[in-house]
Amino acid sequence: MEVFQFNWGQLGGDLLKLGLVFLITLPIAWEREQSTRIMGLRTFPLVAVASCGYVLVAISVIGASADAQSRIIQGLMSGIGFIGGGAILKEGANVRGTATAASVWTTGAIGAAIAYSRYEIAVLLSAVTFLTLRVLTPLERQTGKSDQRNDD
Repeated sequence: MEVFQFNWGQLGGDLLKLGLVFLITLPIAWEREQSTRIMGLRTFPLVAVASCGYVLVAISVIGASADAQSRIIQGLMSGIGFIGGGAILKEGANVRGTATAASVWTTGAIGAAIAYSRYEIAVLLSAVTFLTLRVLTPLERQTGKSDQRNDD
């Protein structure tokens, strides 16, 4: 039994996936950094990279078993939901941070998609999330639904 194993052949592919997930979550992170003080440039890429990392480890350790992979995804969804829940703040009748919570949950899905080599899903999730935050936030403000502090 070997105590320490390092798969040099896997290093390049994993590094590429982790770098890619970091890069494609940056637009979401930047938008949230500009819009809120709750989570931003550090949190979103870290959630995505960690999600990708967990799935990469699971794939290499437990293999392609659908049952085992579904448990990994379920655990990630729950854990990231818990992190996102920390972004939701209730002040009297007002609730803020729901868009940030949903966005952090989506970045976890982006990380998992990259780990499973579903790059098209990751790119679409990133684009839809960024555009939703960027385009719909001003519309929401016009309806008077968003608060003046721009914290969602």
